[in-house]
Amino acid sequence: MKKLFLSAVTAFFMVSAYAQTDVNMGIIPAPVSVQKGSGSFVFDKSVVLLSNNPKNAKIAETLQSFAATKGLNLKIVKAATATQKVIELTSVGANQLPDEGYQIKITSNKIKLIGKDAGLFYALQSFMQLMPDKKHVGAISVSNVEINDYPRFSYRGLHLDVGRHFFPLSFIKKYIDVMATYKLNNFHWHLTEDQGWRIEIKKYPKLTEIGSSRNGTIIGVFPGSGGTDNEVYKGYYTQAEAKEIVAYAAARYINVIPEIELPGHGSAAIAAYPQLSSFPDRDTPIKEGAPWSGPRTGKQVQQTWGVFDDIFVPSEYTFEFLQNVLDEVIAIFPSKYIHIGGDEAPKKYWKESEFCQQLIKEKGLKDEHELQSYFIQRIEKYLNGKGRSIIGWDEILEGGLAPNATVMSWRGEKGGIEAAKQSHDVLMTPSTNGLYFDHKQSLAEDEPLTIGRNGKGVSNFAKVYNYNPVPDVLNEEQKKYIKGVQANLWTEYIETPSKVEYMIFPRVFALSEIAWTPLAKKDLKNFSEERLSLHLARLDKTGTNFWVPMPIGQPEGEVKGEDHVITLQTPITGAKIFYTLDGFRPSENAAEYTAPLKINVPQGKKKVLKTIVITPSGKRSVVAETVLNNGAAEVKVK
Repeated sequence: MKKLFLSAVTAFFMVSAYAQTDVNMGIIPAPVSVQKGSGSFVFDKSVVLLSNNPKNAKIAETLQSFAATKGLNLKIVKAATATQKVIELTSVGANQLPDEGYQIKITSNKIKLIGKDAGLFYALQSFMQLMPDKKHVGAISVSNVEINDYPRFSYRGLHLDVGRHFFPLSFIKKYIDVMATYKLNNFHWHLTEDQGWRIEIKKYPKLTEIGSSRNGTIIGVFPGSGGTDNEVYKGYYTQAEAKEIVAYAAARYINVIPEIELPGHGSAAIAAYPQLSSFPDRDTPIKEGAPWSGPRTGKQVQQTWGVFDDIFVPSEYTFEFLQNVLDEVIAIFPSKYIHIGGDEAPKKYWKESEFCQQLIKEKGLKDEHELQSYFIQRIEKYLNGKGRSIIGWDEILEGGLAPNATVMSWRGEKGGIEAAKQSHDVLMTPSTNGLYFDHKQSLAEDEPLTIGRNGKGVSNFAKVYNYNPVPDVLNEEQKKYIKGVQANLWTEYIETPSKVEYMIFPRVFALSEIAWTPLAKKDLKNFSEERLSLHLARLDKTGTNFWVPMPIGQPEGEVKGEDHVITLQTPITGAKIFYTLDGFRPSENAAEYTAPLKINVPQGKKKVLKTIVITPSGKRSVVAETVLNNGAAEVKVK
């Protein structure tokens, strides 16, 4: 059992010692209440771990294993003497706490973690984060404190698209470990796409025999810089593997929500079973301007990105197919929610289909949008009958919302606002507010290839942090329908686990705080200057990839004037800042920043300050530029 949580512990929990000035004691997400006391609890050989409730055994074993990484042999006992120094795990009194809430009470003689189920698990996460990041040398002390904490939202989600690019089971577990560390509790697993069907369905073996494999992948930015690579790309998860992930996540109090896309984004399924199309004999549609290296006959798993016209036909065959698929899905995933997509479903084929037009007349529908609503509502009714509820992207509002549907608002906040006004539960995940983690993190030229280009779709951790998922335009009653927030990671341009890490860190830290921490407690300065640097420093030691922030305090864009004093701060504990003023790209061979820069710019001239941050392990930030202009011609700053 000790190994159950240890991978998460060793990889992500052992954060550097918190700064004594940090009111949140280094914890991400920031707790509701932190009240520091005088004195400290000193760890030594006499400390024991008191846990007498069998339900808490796994958490006790995890804490014991964590203590061992600090050089401490923490013995688990069921009773302790009055004179012993103890760390106590208890659920006594937890019924008076909010859902998922916990308390940490540290005095000179005792550390007490109070919570039930997820609450006690989250107490453990916070406790391990506030522990100093060093091994036992004589003794380790932790400041006396009382922490009272509970989440702002019941739904705190992170999404991963495995349709465009497939990731091994070991990395899915690592992804879940990250979520557990930072108190995210819903893993949205996007399993089916135009470019690949990734979950085994035993009744329909062709879904994985044919639908999980494409004959090439687009090269470069869509519509492509060189066609496709003509290399077979494939992969899927067996039902046994999916169940393994469900169990792994459940042990960390994370719910796994599968997404089976319908009626759009179904090219992989249609390639396997063409009768799912309005036109089974029609060639695979190819996006205008897209390169194509394969034959143009028959149905194919898509090799390029984008939205495709060939969507599921609303026939009895299709509904039987989807119901059979969903039967196997719900047997794997115990989640109350099943995500059914519902987004980006072009109506071209439905408009051209004699069958679809006749169905619209028979059902008394106005148009193809109402036909989609009919499609969604029929699936919803089936899943409701199985005791499940649907989540759909905000397009499911079009043509009329299914009665019990939860809306995931991605095209800005408009869909979520409308759904809340209709008394439907809403999960906010707007691409316009920084919650699409596939977007680039700066406008610097050396950002890697992402889906956001030409200045569009930039999302850094500050933008994520500043987002409030509850729109002000809603009244107090309507605001109750905002159940949570989620960030999405689409993988058209994310081919490897390392790049996934680069794209989620450090933005996932900001996500956890807007999902958990009360609005009034949020503080970007404390987050970015006190806590973020510590957590990134820990990642730097574990070999995890991440986006290195630019120096704190560097002005953005153009600054006018003759004399400038620029004070910088490293964004990561232990990192160094190097800079140039000569127009060349900075590296470790440039001048190292050690004190505020005093820069004089002659009249009619300009200077460009370029900086780079280099971490102790050698990771580098993008190059940040500030134009210091004293009357020179206007310049366009990238």
